[in-house]
Amino acid sequence: MNPVLSHLVGLLSLERIEINLFRGQSQDLGWGTVFGGQVLGQALSAAVQTVPADRLVHSLHAYFLLPGNVKFPIVYEVERIRDGSSFTTRRVVAIQNGKAIFFMSASFAVSEEGFEHQDVMPDAPAPETLKTDIEVLMEQAHRLPPGMRERALVQGPFELRTIDPLDDPISPTPQPPRRMYWLRTTDRLPDDLQVHRYMAAYVSDYSFLTTALQPHGINWLSPGMQVASLDHVMWFHRPFRIDEWLLYVIDSPAACGSRGLVRGSIFSQDGKLVASTAQEGLMRQRSVVPG
Repeated sequence: MNPVLSHLVGLLSLERIEINLFRGQSQDLGWGTVFGGQVLGQALSAAVQTVPADRLVHSLHAYFLLPGNVKFPIVYEVERIRDGSSFTTRRVVAIQNGKAIFFMSASFAVSEEGFEHQDVMPDAPAPETLKTDIEVLMEQAHRLPPGMRERALVQGPFELRTIDPLDDPISPTPQPPRRMYWLRTTDRLPDDLQVHRYMAAYVSDYSFLTTALQPHGINWLSPGMQVASLDHVMWFHRPFRIDEWLLYVIDSPAACGSRGLVRGSIFSQDGKLVASTAQEGLMRQRSVVPG
C-alpha cells in the first residue's frame, strides 16, 4: 500500500482509550480546519469497533457543529443505543477541547435477502479514457497562488477522474448543478468491508457541496465565500470495494437562505447502486472590501 493511502487508513483506524472512547489524529490538508470527510470516516470507524462483526453499517446521519482544529486530536465517544436481533444502533459524539464539534447516529444490520430495485446508472465514459483531476488541474496550475498550487497538485489517497470538469477552476462560468466523477483508492485495501465503508464516508464529502455553487459561476475559491458542511446523510445498499472504480453522480436540487442541498448516488462499474448520499451546507458570500 502506498504511504499516502496507508496513512489515511491508519488515521481512520483510531486509538481505543476506553471501552466506548476512541481518539483520532487529524490530517492537515492545508486549510487549518479538519476536512468533514475525515470526521465522518473516523466517527463511523469508532462506531464499527463497538458492533458485532456480522453487522454492516447501512445508514448514518450526521451534523457538523463546529470546525475541527487540525492541531489537536479528536475524541469520539460512542453510545450504545440499541442491540436488537437484526439491527444495532450507535450514536457518536466527536469532542475537541471539551466541546462537541460533530455528532452522528449510525445503524447496522445483518445481511438479509429481500426485494430489490434501483435507479439506472447514467451513461459515462470509461474511467480509463479520462484524465485524472490532477492532470486537468495541472493545465491551469499557473493561475493558482503558489501555496494553493502545491497543495492542489499533491497526489492524495484517491484517484479522481471527473466527467466534463469545470472549464475554469478559478473563475468558472455558470453550469447546471450536476457533477459526475470516477473514484478509487490509489492502491489495494484489505478485504474488510467495514474499512471500505468508512473510506467511502471519507471520500463522499469530496466535491460534494461545491456542486451547488456551479449555477452561480462561483466556487469555494471565490472572494468572500464561506462554504461549510452542516449535515451529511449516507445509506449503504450493497457491498462494494472502494479500491475498484466507483461512479459518483451528484446533483443539487435547491439552494436558498445561504444553504445549498446536494445529493449523490454511488455506482459500481457494473452499474449497481451501492450507496446514496445527501448533504446541506452553508454557502455564504460576504461582501469584499477592495484592498
